[in-house]
Amino acid sequence: MTKSAPSHLLPVFARADVAFERGEGAWLIGTDGERYLDFTSGVAVNALGHAHPHLVAALQEQATKLWHMSNLFKSPDGERLAARLCEQSFADKVFFCNSGAEAMECCIKVARRYHAMKGHPERYRIITFEGAFHGRTLATLAATGSAKYLEGFGPPMEGFDQVPLGDVAAVKKAIGPNTAGILIEPVQGEGGVRAASNAFFKELRQLCDDNGLLLIFDEVQTGMGRTGELFAYKRTGVTPDVMSLAKALGGGFPIGACLATEEAASGMTPGSHGSTFGGNPLAVAAANAVLDVMLKPDFFPHAQKMSLLLKQKLASVVDRHPGVLADVRGEGLLLGVKAVVPVGDLINALRDEKLLTVAAGDNVVRFLPPLIVTEAELDEAVARLERACATLSSATKLEAAR
Repeated sequence: MTKSAPSHLLPVFARADVAFERGEGAWLIGTDGERYLDFTSGVAVNALGHAHPHLVAALQEQATKLWHMSNLFKSPDGERLAARLCEQSFADKVFFCNSGAEAMECCIKVARRYHAMKGHPERYRIITFEGAFHGRTLATLAATGSAKYLEGFGPPMEGFDQVPLGDVAAVKKAIGPNTAGILIEPVQGEGGVRAASNAFFKELRQLCDDNGLLLIFDEVQTGMGRTGELFAYKRTGVTPDVMSLAKALGGGFPIGACLATEEAASGMTPGSHGSTFGGNPLAVAAANAVLDVMLKPDFFPHAQKMSLLLKQKLASVVDRHPGVLADVRGEGLLLGVKAVVPVGDLINALRDEKLLTVAAGDNVVRFLPPLIVTEAELDEAVARLERACATLSSATKLEAAR
């Protein structure tokens, strides 16, 4: 028996024993030739599926022209991308970076700097919510507030006050003379596909207006169509002052963005922030190509239709397998199924059926198909879920009989 070579990758991921060599739309093809239906989409990144022809063409064309030229110089394509994002949103200004965590770092700095430049440097604290996930840097870990992510990295960065999601009284109590803003996800993805009510979001907007605070939305996972609109804030009935984007923005190519109103961004002057690779020509070309596709008139109606169908189909499986599944939650194609069995067992059973999904908090499995998924592919995914549930039900009954 041949012993496998040791991995030189830092072992911070519990990687499944499967590897892929290429992808086609909603499918991944393993190095062993097996085809897997991909309902992880790179954790909400590959919104247009794998190897989308328009994205491939845009990246190939740009690769022959210019990869990098530094933010010391103008970027016409970056200006175009920023203008398109502002045209589709509340924002007036955009900063490009390389990831969701970096986008959130920029949002935090925008909020703190806004108050400092107004003569109130003491206003630096940000209210966040239990169950949130904002990134893996020291600042975004502190904003997340989860003990399991913070363990072993020293004292958490100071300046974040965490309260229960949906608790208006707790938010009001947390607001003080040092508060700069409120940070929230329209839907908590990592936290178990949980969302507060629209009424709660309206309360937050009013509290920010009444107290001179900035309302910050983390749309790293929900943005770029995942909830059925280009931006999820449009479904809440409120408009933030600052917003982060990443994941699906580049359709698989790394890019993040911090969007802000003119007023919220007023403190960000030359030298106050930067990024070597942020908004590089390859990333910008990919993001502009994503917008080309998503802004077509039939794109979101299709995604919304697929969302409704998938939610209905998942609910029917839940009804048939109450010993394995409990409920369906979420918006758009950010859907979660709460498991009765351990979530890892369900994900493994689904992978055995060649259906790829991803775990979330609260013992939830996320179903994150690409937004271009077809009804036939939804049917195939549900059939595989059905088989996985039957397998787990049989195993549970066998264990109970022993």
